[in-house]
Amino acid sequence: MMKQEFTVTVYTENQIGLLNRIAIMFSRRKINIESLNTSPSEVEGIHRFTIVINELEEVVKKLVRQIEKQVEVLKAYYNTAEEIIWQELALYKVPTDEIAEKVKVERLLREYGARAVVIRKDYTVFETTGQREETNKLIAVLEPYGLIEFVRSARVAIIKASSGFHSKLKEFEKKEPSEDVIENEYLGKGDEVFTM
Repeated sequence: MMKQEFTVTVYTENQIGLLNRIAIMFSRRKINIESLNTSPSEVEGIHRFTIVINELEEVVKKLVRQIEKQVEVLKAYYNTAEEIIWQELALYKVPTDEIAEKVKVERLLREYGARAVVIRKDYTVFETTGQREETNKLIAVLEPYGLIEFVRSARVAIIKASSGFHSKLKEFEKKEPSEDVIENEYLGKGDEVFTM
């Protein structure tokens, strides 16, 4: 079996220290995090972690189960690149005089879907979004023109085959409570309640 790229998506309550506890789970298993993004999700009060790793699927399965055992974690998934739609944002800083003098650079930037976000006398900053291979190509193109600085964001991803966590959470909230309180009614039924 070979390692491959997986995107782990974790829906959590926004609690102090949770990011650290999740990061420790990766470091204990000696798994390097390639990319990490945290942001509010479509559900108020719920945050979403998007974590990119290269690992064996069986290791990722165990890791995701371990992450879900955290009290504040509502659900965790892992997906291959084919199962998600993803993008990264990249910024490139280049000398303005080089850009102004060489018209073909502007043409190249249009080819790569880049746009100027800051133009100063000494430098111009361009931004583009895309997959890593696309943003890397533009680095190679701009280097001969004096690329001063480059930065890329973490991955943002949406699962293709999913109706989203929001609808699952709403279904869970809609379930009418029974007249008699049933202790631990949903214990062990996480797959039934949250299956996607």
